[in-house]
Order: sequence, then structure tokens, then C-alpha cells
Amino acid sequence: MSHLSVAKFGGTSVANYSAMQSCANIVIADPNTRVVVLSASAGITNLLVALANGCEEPERNKLLNEVRQIQENILTGLKDDSRVRPKIEALLANITSLAEAANLATSLALTDELISHGEMMSSLIFVEVLRELQIEATWLDVRTIVATNSHFGKAAPNDEQTRQNCDNVLKPLIERGELVITQGFIGRDEQGKTTTLGRGGSDYSAALLAEVLNAQDVLIWTDVAGIYTTDPRVVPNAQRIDTMSFSEAAEMATFGAKVLHPATLLPAVRSNIPVYVGSSKAPQEGGTWVTRNPQPRPTFRAIALRRDQTLLTLSSLNMLHAQGFLANIFTILAKHKISVDTITTSEVSVALTLDKTGSASSGASLLSEELLRELSEFCTVKVDVGLSLIALIGNELHTASGVAKRIFETLDAYNIRMISYGASTNNICLLADSDKADDIVQVLHRSLFE
Repeated sequence: MSHLSVAKFGGTSVANYSAMQSCANIVIADPNTRVVVLSASAGITNLLVALANGCEEPERNKLLNEVRQIQENILTGLKDDSRVRPKIEALLANITSLAEAANLATSLALTDELISHGEMMSSLIFVEVLRELQIEATWLDVRTIVATNSHFGKAAPNDEQTRQNCDNVLKPLIERGELVITQGFIGRDEQGKTTTLGRGGSDYSAALLAEVLNAQDVLIWTDVAGIYTTDPRVVPNAQRIDTMSFSEAAEMATFGAKVLHPATLLPAVRSNIPVYVGSSKAPQEGGTWVTRNPQPRPTFRAIALRRDQTLLTLSSLNMLHAQGFLANIFTILAKHKISVDTITTSEVSVALTLDKTGSASSGASLLSEELLRELSEFCTVKVDVGLSLIALIGNELHTASGVAKRIFETLDAYNIRMISYGASTNNICLLADSDKADDIVQVLHRSLFE
């Protein structure tokens, strides 16, 4: 096998007929792309999840019509939909009966079965979009390849079995020169039931197939032309990063940047397969390569911003020379399932930031009365909300000299509430009032990147 690429197109990339055509043109333009992994068309998965949760007749019909409409809009773009329409109709009929079943009794297995229809529909239609551009492609049910355990909703792949399936089914197709169109996000357990791989599952599928095929790279086609030094909506001058490391990308994703989460690319990271991120809407604009050890590795790589942070300051004069103060605090937080982002301590107090973006609730309800009462039994508790965490991401930040000076001179005019520095070689975190966060990101970007 010569150079082999696995390409993945996300939901917005296959949202409608013209978006699908852009994807088809990308595939046609790159003879190395031999396996294409598709997400469901944008909006479909959410609708199917809602149906899987069970709902009464009028609401159910409304949701089913929305699903039908999104697919219908793509089908009408085809010059001839006679080959694919019966398949889509059959899947829609299936969705309808599964949704009726879900209204009687919901289950995780039923949910996975229902959700998988989104990827089935987008991949079947995509084969026809290619065919109308005179490209013959082979549709493959990815469940015949990706074997998983039965942890519905977040199944873990069985790598050994998946490799075997790939050798038996997928490799022969590629060796025959076929272009294979398949689905992301779904797999099959030992009982033959459909499973899903959890959030970011399509990236995971692409990376997994790349690994078992020994592919040269994974191409993630999305709606942005790569990964930027910071959010371009906050800093219009943000620059695209040409190459970055998996660990830098992980830091960025951890701090809320909407980029690849390397956890979703684990097989590629593990097998050292480079990953490219580009825009399916503007492939000519280039993108970002994420690799194990890119050169150069600049001191500063990017700035990530996470809003909606809560600062919890706990003080106790007894903390001086007292054993177990921190242990006590963390025991209470763990009991209330609170996860802590950053922490700084002094002789008599400890300051913690909590991220409420992870949970659906607001900061106030994140800290229940009960929790605050338990904490206040042995320390004074102060809660500040309306804060944002600004993370400077880079390399060997703890050994580079003059880093602190550059940052603090830049931030002279701002009140910084807390700083976490030295715990990680890859990031420095600053906590500031949310209404100043955008300004701070802008001045830091100007000073460090422009």
C-alpha cells in the first residue's frame, strides 16, 4: 500500500448538499484518501437523542419531521435519488418505530441503535453525491470493523478484534483500489448490538481505523482552517498554528478551546500517526498538523480562555502547622463531586477555581448550601463568581527565563486574582474578572504573538 490517508468529515461538513459536494471534491482531489469516515449531518444526532429519551405523539412527530427534513434537503440536491431514497426511507421508518419503543421504555442499548441511524444516512447519501461526480465508492458498515465492549453510550473498542476485522474486511477492499465510505462514532458489541463511542467518537473512529490500517495520517475536516493561537472571535489577528504537538493540543482542549481533544485521537497519538485539521469549506486555506514532536517548539504556543469560573477561598488560622487541612477540604469536595481546576495556597489559606462549564448548573448551585456549611465548620469560606481563566500554553515554561516578567509587564493595568505557575511545564493560568478577560487575551496575544 502506498501513502494511505483516513479522512473524517464532521457534522457541519455534511450538513447539506453543497457542504457534501465540497467534501466530495476534497476526497477526489486527494488520491491518498482511501477511507472516509462521516459524522451524521449537523443537528441529526441531537434530534435522535431527543427521540431516544422517549416523547409523546405530537412532540415525537415534530422531531421525526425535522430529521426527515434535513435528509430530504440533501436528497433534493441529487439529480437522481432513486438508488438511495428507498434506503433512507427504510432507515426513517426504523427511526420511527424505535422512537415509539423509546416512548414505552428507554434503554442505553436502544439509544445507541437509534443514534447510529444518523451516520448510516449521511454515509449512504455521500456515496451517491460521489457517484454523481463520476466517482465509484464502496459503502461499508463500520460495525463490521469496529468491535467494542457493551458499555452503551461510551463503548471501548476491542483493539485485537477490530484489527482482525480490518484485515478480513477492510484491507482487501483497499488493496483492490476501492474508495471506502463509512461511519464514525459507532461499533458493535459481541452480542451483535450497536454501540457508540461517546463524545468526539468520529475522531476516535478515524484514528482507530488509521491505526489498524497503518495509515500515514488522519485528516480531520471540520469548519475551521486549523487550530489558532487563540479564539479568532476574541482576537481577529489570531494566527493559525502550522504544526503543534499532541500535548499542546491536549492542554488547549483541556482549557476549553474548541479544538481536537487528543483523547478522541488516542490511537493516532499512540501509534504516532500525524493528524491534520483543516476546513472542508475552505480546503485551500491550509490547516494545522498535530504531531508527536514538531519543530520548532516555541515557548508560547497559544492562549485559551475559559469563562464562568468560580473562585473558592478557604482560610483558617488553625491551618498554620495543622495537619490534614487540605485533606479535609478535598474530602468534602470529592464527596460533593466537585472537581478543582487550579489551586494556590498560602500559609493560612487556599484558593481553588472550579469550572462550572462542565456541568449544566450555574456556579451558585454548583456549591450547594450543604457543601458550604460543611466547609464553614472549620474554615472561613469566600465565594467569587464572574471570573475567567486565561491559560497561556507553551513549552518548558518553567525553565524559560523572563517569562513572568513579559507576562506581568503586559498585564500591568489589570487586576489578576490568582496565578497558577510551575505546576505544569505546558501552561500558566491567570484568573481575572470576566468583563476584562477579552481585553487581557488581546493584550497578551499582542505582546506574545504579534
